[in-house]
This record gives sequence, C-alpha cells and structure tokens, in this order.
Amino acid sequence: MRVLVIGSGAREHALVLALSRDPGVTAVLAAPGNAGIAQIAEQFPVDAASGEQVVALAKEQNADLVVIGPEVPLVLGVADAVRAAGIACFGPSADAARIEGSKAFAKDVMNTAGVRTAHSEVVDSPGVLDEALDRFGPTWVVKDDGLAAGKGVVVTTDRAAARDHAAEILENGHPVLLESFLDGPEVSLFCLVDGETVVPLLPAQDHKRVGDGDTGPNTGGMGAYTPLPWLPAETVDVIVEEVVKPVAAELVNRGCGFSGLLYAGLAIGKDGPAVVEFNCRFGDPETQAVLALLESPLGEALNATATGTLADLPPLRWRDGAAVTVVLAAEYYPASPRTGDVITGADAEGVLHAGTKHGDAGTVVSAGGRVLSVVGVGADLSAARDQAYATLAGIKLPGGHFRTDIGLAAVEGRITV
Repeated sequence: MRVLVIGSGAREHALVLALSRDPGVTAVLAAPGNAGIAQIAEQFPVDAASGEQVVALAKEQNADLVVIGPEVPLVLGVADAVRAAGIACFGPSADAARIEGSKAFAKDVMNTAGVRTAHSEVVDSPGVLDEALDRFGPTWVVKDDGLAAGKGVVVTTDRAAARDHAAEILENGHPVLLESFLDGPEVSLFCLVDGETVVPLLPAQDHKRVGDGDTGPNTGGMGAYTPLPWLPAETVDVIVEEVVKPVAAELVNRGCGFSGLLYAGLAIGKDGPAVVEFNCRFGDPETQAVLALLESPLGEALNATATGTLADLPPLRWRDGAAVTVVLAAEYYPASPRTGDVITGADAEGVLHAGTKHGDAGTVVSAGGRVLSVVGVGADLSAARDQAYATLAGIKLPGGHFRTDIGLAAVEGRITV
C-alpha cells in the first residue's frame, strides 16, 4: 500500500513512523507534515482542511489509503471527499464526526444509547447563563460546544471563573455546554470502529493541565502513558460493551455509521465508567505512547477499518512494558506561544515532532505551541519515565517547558479506582 497521512503534529509523526515499519506499506507520504516527518516521508504542502486538495494529492500520488489525523478536516468532510473519489480513507464522515464536533450531538447519542455521562445543559444565550450556572456546582464544568483544540474546557470551583469562560464562548458565537462534575481518574480508550465492529487499543491516561500536579490552564495535552497499572483489566471490556459498542450502534441507527478511530474519554468513578467526551480521531499525546507498544502492522489495521473488513483483522499484538510521552512546549504555551526558536537534540531516538519546521542552514525551529513529544519505552512505567526524561534532558529549546510528573502518580500508586 501507498499511504498518505494528513496532518502536521506529533500524532501524525507517530502514525507515519508506525506505518513505515509495516512491511505491507511500500510508501508513506505526508501532508503537510513537519520537520521530523520529513526525515521518513515525502511531504506535500497541502491544506489539510481542503477535501479538494487532499483528493488531488491522493490521486496524483496513487495513494491506496488516506489516513486523516486531525479533527478539523474530519468535521469538515475531507474523509467524505476522499471516499467519493474512490480512495480508501481512515476517518469518519462529517456526519459521524459530529460525535466530537458537537458536544450536544454526542450527548444526544449517549442518552439514546443509554451510556453513562455527566448531566448537561446547553446554553445559547447570555440572558439565561446565570440561571443555568445556579443549577450546577460546587464544581463547574464549562465547555465550548464546538472544536477548541482541547482547550475549550474549564473545570473550576470558582463560579466567577466559570461564568467568565462561558461568557467568552457565547461572545465568540458558540453555544456553551454546562456539565455536572464526574469524579474518578480519567482514561482514554482508543477503538478502531467499522460500523458496529469495535477493536480496542491499549488504555492510556492524558495529562491536560499545563503544570505539575495538574495545575494551571488546560492544554491540548502535556503528556500521557500506557498501560494503566491501576485499571482492572476487565474495565476495558466494560467500556467496550457498555460505552463504545452502544454508541457505534446508535450512529449506525442514525444513518451515520462510524469508520475510523473512536476515542472515548472517561472518568472511572464509584459507579463505573462515565463518558467525559468522545473524539473522532487518534488523541494527541496518547497516540505517541500507544503506538510505541503496538507490534501488529498498523497499515493492515487502518486499511481493514477503512475498507469494512475490521471483523476479519487478526487480534492486535502488543509488546510488554510501558510507554510514556512527555510534551515539550514553547514559551508562553497554552496562551500565545513563542515560535521561531532553534531546537537542538530533536533528532534523538523517541523524539516526535509537532510544532516544528526547517529554518535557515538546516536548523529545526519551533513553529507551534506543543513543539515535540518525547517517548520513552521501558519494562515498566518507571523505566519508561526514566527513558523519556533522559532523552528530554538532551534537547534544548529556549523558554521551553514540560511537566516533570507524567505518569508519576501511577508509579507511586496514588491512583485508585
């Protein structure tokens, strides 16, 4: 297969790397890519959100499979355009991508499917905001109903902060979703989904807040680890049977069956798993850790999903041990990150590029908020952490910052269900 990967982040770097190791993949192409992806795949300057441009490139390069990484092209229907051109595509239709693109739609699907999730209320007018806020708390969960790159959520015990965030969302023309707070540690479970066929990957845990100890504002994700030593093995089966399969079946019932990667973000509370959110694509930074442990050929799995033959895919194989991803972010991220700084040491083993590009005289410079993902793999979580942070110590980015506690609570046994 010739595989074209759409996107430019560390998630796409991880996908390209895993695909390049698949003996059934003869060529990996990327659009638009980044400075790290350029080392292993031919890149093309395409607007990832343009179905027309993506289709033209896929035809020109004789791609057998197109893999769409980010959520925006999926919500905008790029996968529909690729399939309409007769090319296999890993990624849901625009209709199915509403599971991420509209939190209100996702809530409706879950309610119909009988899936446990937080109580919620949509607010689309400033005039009823205060009254609605009074029905929630003492911890408020305030979400932008649309796409917000993982940064549209505020969880706070400060009513004024909750109100300010909601007012800002409304001012930007988006509805606000208020939710009750779900207790318990969070889990990210990725599932390959082809209609009603569901194949789970390893569970992971993301670290959303910018600072150690889960302090500071939410980000797109500052790190992740897999597997989860504190999560009972049977919980994954429960999530698949009680959450993912019912949602997949409901999407089929609505005429928008899902094909691609369905990501369930869950809180594991005293009453069992409850859904925090769904995403319609591989999560970043969890993908970087999960794919580091995958032994099965990734191209085969993605192609089976895209061509409706997932039910025939052999069981996925995983290497023993654990993987940890630590994100190196630019100065001032998650506000307005500083870009254009020269990065050194970014060509080490386990370093995946996100916000990078080539500068003058062959240098690599920062070009986004989350600049690199550093992946460590080891016999256990502690060893994987050690490797990730040892690699990170050899990388220099002026003003760059990272969390020092990715996976630490799990290593120290401080997470329980």
